[in-house]
Amino acid sequence: MNLLDIDTLAPAFRRAEPQARTPLAGRDFAVSLRGVEKRFGERTVLDQFDFSIERGSFVSIVGRSGCGKSTLLRLIAGLDQPTNGIVQRNAASAGKDLQMRIMFQDARLLPWKSVLDNVMIGLPRDKRDEARATLAEVGLAEREQEWPSRLSGGQRQRVALARALVHRPDLLLLDEPLGALDALTRIEMQSLIERLWREHKLTALLVTHDVQEAVSLGNRIVLIEAGRITLDTAVPLQRPRTRTAPGFAELEERVLARVLQRA
Repeated sequence: MNLLDIDTLAPAFRRAEPQARTPLAGRDFAVSLRGVEKRFGERTVLDQFDFSIERGSFVSIVGRSGCGKSTLLRLIAGLDQPTNGIVQRNAASAGKDLQMRIMFQDARLLPWKSVLDNVMIGLPRDKRDEARATLAEVGLAEREQEWPSRLSGGQRQRVALARALVHRPDLLLLDEPLGALDALTRIEMQSLIERLWREHKLTALLVTHDVQEAVSLGNRIVLIEAGRITLDTAVPLQRPRTRTAPGFAELEERVLARVLQRA
């Protein structure tokens, strides 16, 4: 993956210009937005928004509440339509649609279905073995017949992750899926998501309020303020990452300072 070449952390920030940007030649983008506007009544949530996700990358989106993060995710997912502009989704193979799945902050499991049957939603019965294998990948092979009410919050999110991955998506959209978890469970889930992202060779887009989480998971961090990108920086840290790794705290502090700049 060739995102941005950064040799040191000092010049790590690249401020986005308000005018449209042309994609770099030769790059393979899973999603591209050009000149996108999204308005709700008189309120503009995204304003002349240009954004691309390189295939195979893990992009973290940060910003304050109401800045447009979740609106961006919904537009990419096709759950909402732009007021103006173009959202282009590109599958790896010509003639095919980009396959996407979303994880939300709430696991959204059906309480009357078992863990396995929740993962099986939308799948034919002959995919049952694949669903079991995916549950094993998230560490829940022995809980397939449990009811969701018997699981912890972290385990429910593991089921939600399995339900997304069993469809073998090209793009995994993560809308603050770890926001309600305790600190230790959150770290465990971050490691699990990173490992499965690499093993499945996914493209991933994470929306989060947590700058530390953005640095832990992303190889690119994008800050949205008032409906525009004001920061777009690579994360030049080796994987797997620890919070004590050289450069981690410095990058986290720099991004957080930029987020808080307009406080």
